[in-house]
Amino acid sequence: MQPEGVPNAICQAEHHSLQKCAMLNLKSVAAFPCCCLLCRTGLLRITPACLWLAVTETFSPFPVGVPPLKVEMPALSPTMEEGNIVKWLKKEGESVAAGDALCEIETDKAVVTMESNDDGILAKILMEEGSRGVRLGTLIALMVEEGQDWNQVEIPATAEDKAAATPSSPGPTPDVVAQPPVHQPVPSGRRPAQLRLSPAARHILDTHGLDPQMAMPTGPRGLITKEDALNLLKKSDAKTPPVAREAPAAERPRAPTLPTAPASGRPTYPPVSVPGKPGAPGTFSDIPASNVRRVIAQRLTQSKTTIPHAYATVDCDLGAVMQLRKDMAKEEIKVSVNDFIIKAAAVTLKEMPEVNVTWGGEGPQALESIHISIAVATDRGLITPIIRDAASKGVQEISANAKVLAQKAREGKLLPEEYQGGSFSISNLGMFGISGFSAVINPPQACILAVGRSRMELRPPAPSEEEGAALRRQQLMTVTLSSDGRLVDDELASRFLDRFRANLEQPQRMSLA
Repeated sequence: MQPEGVPNAICQAEHHSLQKCAMLNLKSVAAFPCCCLLCRTGLLRITPACLWLAVTETFSPFPVGVPPLKVEMPALSPTMEEGNIVKWLKKEGESVAAGDALCEIETDKAVVTMESNDDGILAKILMEEGSRGVRLGTLIALMVEEGQDWNQVEIPATAEDKAAATPSSPGPTPDVVAQPPVHQPVPSGRRPAQLRLSPAARHILDTHGLDPQMAMPTGPRGLITKEDALNLLKKSDAKTPPVAREAPAAERPRAPTLPTAPASGRPTYPPVSVPGKPGAPGTFSDIPASNVRRVIAQRLTQSKTTIPHAYATVDCDLGAVMQLRKDMAKEEIKVSVNDFIIKAAAVTLKEMPEVNVTWGGEGPQALESIHISIAVATDRGLITPIIRDAASKGVQEISANAKVLAQKAREGKLLPEEYQGGSFSISNLGMFGISGFSAVINPPQACILAVGRSRMELRPPAPSEEEGAALRRQQLMTVTLSSDGRLVDDELASRFLDRFRANLEQPQRMSLA
């Protein structure tokens, strides 16, 4: 206990704090001389409180660590619930300034660079590169302030460590005959902490009745993975092969009669999948899904199950657009057909604001801005960067913005404001040779336009032309509008497509500035 009467004791030498006076010459402690190293030359004595603090800190089995600055998993998008650590851009011991890039985190939309909020030194990385499914608010690293020893950073106890250290209250002991304890070998190198199992590993161990304590964890922070469970299953099969108990003749069930395989050799009855037997018929391998893939699956399921989809299709003549592209190419202005489609959709939304709506909690909500989301395919899945205020931009500016956003999307470097807040989506599969398709609405938007490839067709002469006129060659493109039936009914969708076709077939109606 600290001596009474000296709550803020200071060594009698001037300007020597209590912490500095803890530096003792341990050989002199037993004789209690003047032993403050900072004051020893002046032969000044130490206050009792200073001596008490020095002795307790010197002989305490629990060294005092440097208080850390906690770095937690942030919410880098409104819909983000967890993230994956892709790469650490700083190493332990490196100085970090506020605004410096700490690491790259894969969110539910893209790979985003996380910046530091504090100045200091990166002391400890708790979540290594490749850590997946890190929930928001989870501690991923520790920092210390400048000038402090980062090697002595104090690592906070996790919830699992606290749970393992808390003794559970013993329950009522039933009156049973005590059985001798069965001691099982525990692999060396494993921490006797609370077990952490992946869902696949838990299923394998429970199915085959294996003890999780026998598995050697190789996952992050002692996680028992599916591979660890399969390795334990192989070892148990090699040591103790299962012996089936012979059932009495009266109780033995009759085996079901399976249909015989046809002459082709292909079985008509699906074989049973056995864990740990790769190559056997009916087995499969788990493919780890990225956060982007999981969010796509969640949103598509939400869209198809909660939004009543309605579809309408129309063919558009691209003759005028193709001719205008050639004229612009002579002036070294390169734009794509998709840029004209984006411009036509934006202008049509401006002319028909009743389509530029979304479904809120109470009903339709009109949107003031026209932001066009364009679907871009990446290795991690589909993402929709946004051309903002597309109705007020020219085709050349739309083309430049689309190229930059598509490149950033493929590199996983989109910022949240570059893919959030769209009001209308366009998905173009024409470059893949798709004639036409129906797209799934991207909630909370009301519509998405699916664009197919252009094709050359022969059409009969228009009614205004003279009889006997030759067939006309037209370059047609099929577009399909998927609309939310709660917001855009069939009549409104038909008028929208008719106006869109007119804008695309007569590009002079649109502002090309």
